[in-house]
Amino acid sequence: MEARLEKLRDSRVVVTGGAGLVGSRLVGLLRRAEAEVTVLDRLDAYPGPVHTTLFGVDRLGADVVAGDICDREAVRRVLAGADYVVHAAAYADVAACTRRPGTAFRANVQGTEVVLEEAAASDVRRLVLVSSAAVYGNGDPSIRGPQVFREDQRLLPVSVYANSKLWAEHQTRLLLSGPDTPEYAVLRYFSVYGDPQIPKPGSHSWMVAWLSMQARLGRPMRLNGGGVQVRDLVHVDDVAAATALALVEEGMAGATVNVGTGVPTSVRAVGELIAQHFPEAEFVTTPLPEGDPLGGYAATEQCRELLRWAPRIDVRSGVERYVRWLADTPHAVPEWLAAGPAA
Repeated sequence: MEARLEKLRDSRVVVTGGAGLVGSRLVGLLRRAEAEVTVLDRLDAYPGPVHTTLFGVDRLGADVVAGDICDREAVRRVLAGADYVVHAAAYADVAACTRRPGTAFRANVQGTEVVLEEAAASDVRRLVLVSSAAVYGNGDPSIRGPQVFREDQRLLPVSVYANSKLWAEHQTRLLLSGPDTPEYAVLRYFSVYGDPQIPKPGSHSWMVAWLSMQARLGRPMRLNGGGVQVRDLVHVDDVAAATALALVEEGMAGATVNVGTGVPTSVRAVGELIAQHFPEAEFVTTPLPEGDPLGGYAATEQCRELLRWAPRIDVRSGVERYVRWLADTPHAVPEWLAAGPAA
């Protein structure tokens, strides 16, 4: 992979949302490939200085610009002279988008429109849009059990967040399909996890982080809906690698590709993997949150063919790495979570 990323040497890459979990990992990878990187991020996705203390965005050698993708002038400034763009900035929380659809619309629709319009008017070579497996919803309602999600199947989103991501995909194709526009590629991330991921207040996303921290605090691990939902857990290191490759692989021009492992894992199975490290761990069943899909797993033929990529970290190894990191980094448990029961 390192040899393939040599195409990025001395190029200038803009990463919107680059101070988040995936973004910061991607920025580190791009810097190792000797690309110049500019991050545009509001830096307010988490309470406290998470972006610097845990994600370390200030130590990656990138130019970090605190700004909003809805600010057209800020977007125009960071795109000036850029060769590539990864648009990862989003209100990326299913529960929060359900509670605050207006905020989701502003960030995920209005902000994306600004980024796309400014990219279309720039000299950028390629834009990679970060989308989500949430666009698949529960898949084909006539099929029972875990489903494989294929890029060309009918999309039936079941949440505000998923709707906003599906709109972003359509709008990217609409605005960047002309002869004088940048190339584009769309990546549908499945369930990203891995250190130093931490939960957000009021969120039910990021199950590895949630369940691991509940167990570490000696609390029951909450299984929403009994944990029957199926997820395709893909480690953040693998996601960052796939995203970097999407910038340079010729076959990705105009393509939409799943970023997942192709392995279905239930939420309960994740909890059981975590429980192996906490002998006193217990489970409690809680209601299924609104907009939480039953899920499925990724078809991986397209990513293997077009990205020439396959994930390297299986879920058992990834969960073990996370639990070990949490043991070595106890201060990573957010104060709001340690102070009382999970929201």
